[in-house]
This record gives sequence, C-alpha cells and structure tokens, in this order.
Amino acid sequence: MSDSPQTKQSWWRRLSSGLKRTSSSIGTAVADLVTKRKLDRAMLDDIEDVLLRADLGSDVAARIAAAVGQGRYDKAVSADEVKAVVAAEVEKVLAPVAMPLVIDASKKPFVILVVGVNGSGKTTTIGKLASRFASEGRAVMLAAGDTFRAAAIEQLKIWGERTGAPVVARAHGSDSASLAFDALTEAATQKKDVLLIDTAGRLQNKAELMNELEKVVRVIKKVDANAPHAVLLVLDATVGQNALSQVEAFLKTAGVTGLVMTKLDGTARGGILVALAEKFRLPVHFIGVGEGIDDLAPFTATDFAKAVAGLE
Repeated sequence: MSDSPQTKQSWWRRLSSGLKRTSSSIGTAVADLVTKRKLDRAMLDDIEDVLLRADLGSDVAARIAAAVGQGRYDKAVSADEVKAVVAAEVEKVLAPVAMPLVIDASKKPFVILVVGVNGSGKTTTIGKLASRFASEGRAVMLAAGDTFRAAAIEQLKIWGERTGAPVVARAHGSDSASLAFDALTEAATQKKDVLLIDTAGRLQNKAELMNELEKVVRVIKKVDANAPHAVLLVLDATVGQNALSQVEAFLKTAGVTGLVMTKLDGTARGGILVALAEKFRLPVHFIGVGEGIDDLAPFTATDFAKAVAGLE
C-alpha cells in the first residue's frame, strides 16, 4: 500500500470509523460528565472509570485523569478538552512501541513465525502480509503450519494463489515442526526473501500445544540458528483484558518480538492496545480494522491516539 496522501486519508477514515465503538464509548460518557458540572475530584474519578471500561488499563487511566485535572479544578471543562488530553496521553504511551516491521534483506529467507490463539485472525494476517511484501517486490513463501485445521491449510493456499506466493503444505494432522523444517529448507534453496509460517491456534493455558510451539521454534533454529527473525503475535482486540495473559504466555513460549492487533472495528475496548503497550513495551507493527486486504496497516501512534479519543 503506497503512502500517497489519498491512501493515508482513506486509511485514516477506515481507522477512525473502525475505532468508532471505542471512541464513542469514551466520548459520549465524557460529554455526559462534563456538561453537568465543574471539574472536581468526583468528575475525575468518573473519567477514570470511563477509560477503564475502554480497557486502557488502570495506570494509564489514572494518568489521564490526573492530566485532565491539571489547572482545571472548579472550572467548566469541554468534552473536546478532555478528548485532547486523552489523545495526548495515549500517544505518549504508544509512540515508543509504534515500530515498523523491518525485513533484514541480509537474512534470506527472513523468517516470520506467526502465533496466537484460535480465531485471532492469524491466517488472514499472513495473507495480508504476503500481499504487502509481494507488492514491495519481495519473493514470499508461505508455510501452512496450522496442521490441526484443514480449513487453515486451505485458507493459506487461497492466499498463496492470490499473492503469487508458493505454499508449503502437508496433510491435515501432519507434524508442524517437520513442516516448518521443510519450508525453511525449501525457502532457502529457492532464495526467497520472506518465509511466513502459520502455526496452530493455541490457548495459552494448553501445555501440550505450547510445548509443540516450542518444538517448532527449536526445529527452525536447527536450520538457521538466528531464525525465526520475527515472531508476531496476532491478537484479537475483542478479547479485551484476555490479551494481557496471551502476550505473557506467548512471550515465554515463542519469544514474541512484535504484535499485530486485529478486529479493532469489532469492539468498544480498543484501549486494550494502550494497556498492552504500557505493560509489555513490545513493538506494535500492524493493526487491522476490517477484512479487506488493505485493512491491515502499519501502526502509527498519533493516528491511533486521535481515533481512540474521537478527534477528527
């Protein structure tokens, strides 16, 4: 996706409308609070509660409420003033984690392992990333490592056809570690630039599935000691606070290097990304606000902060 002003504008529209449920849950509540009275301690507590309900996390919510209170006690305060403070404080948290995913061209193939629980949008995210990398002129290969779900293998094959990327796949139920091994060997032989490896959706509390993921990582390292070069955890924004325990578990098991947050258009709790940034400080590479191929875009802190606060 090019960065022409037109492209940027249409992404901003998609992002702000995708985050409408989150921004209106904050904005409407804030507007209700500020129209009724002058700013006092009780109002700040109420504002903090609103931010907590949007899943921004207790530390960030408290900081924003304190920032709103600065120099405004016993004065009338407008909803727009509060929104501007929300946007500024959210941006402070997100700016350090808004990092592009850099493909190191000296690593051939650059191996990206994609992990996450079932239903988070892993396979679709891989397809969209394959499309993005192919449009940048990179030679991409896909590995259908989610051997538990026949549908995931088929889905990845469809993405492969769409993006012109060869897909390494085995029969449903095959060993995913040996598939990863084969795919990496093949991608190296074919001098591919990027290898995207799908993995089975795991619940973070299922020990045997997490052990298998560790095995996949171990086997990849046998072929290339430095791989995987990136481990992307795909998170579904609609799970809210559950995302925190998912990050914790996958960090430990797979050594997550960056996050992709999907389905931000399906929730009023888009603030969870702020809570994650505050707690883990992991790079956030991409966010998704829809099913379309262009609905996954690099993460920018300013745009997200403005969209969450409901600023135009």
